[in-house]
Amino acid sequence: MPPLEAVALAPTRADAWHAANTHCRARYQLLAEAEPDLLCRALNLFALQGLTPQQVHVERLDDLLSLDIVMDGLSWHRAQVIAEKLRNLISVCSVDLQDADIARVGPAQAAG
Repeated sequence: MPPLEAVALAPTRADAWHAANTHCRARYQLLAEAEPDLLCRALNLFALQGLTPQQVHVERLDDLLSLDIVMDGLSWHRAQVIAEKLRNLISVCSVDLQDADIARVGPAQAAG
């Protein structure tokens, strides 16, 4: 019988969903067609994960809706996944995701 050898384990990849990851304040800026159910569909993506946005601002501009959603306590990875789901909603034209904590700091303060 051959001698037993220790099995070398491959290094594990980082867990992007781990609760200990750094959290940020994500700001989503959406531009979409003014459909009656769009606001519900967009906010439902947060509700399905048990999340309540800190701030929501909606403005209708003719045939378009401008949505500004601020969400605290997300890992950057999770914020990006939600942004991609928002982009996949019917009638959404664009989604811009920003780290609101960095956006609040001016360029001079961020550099120094």
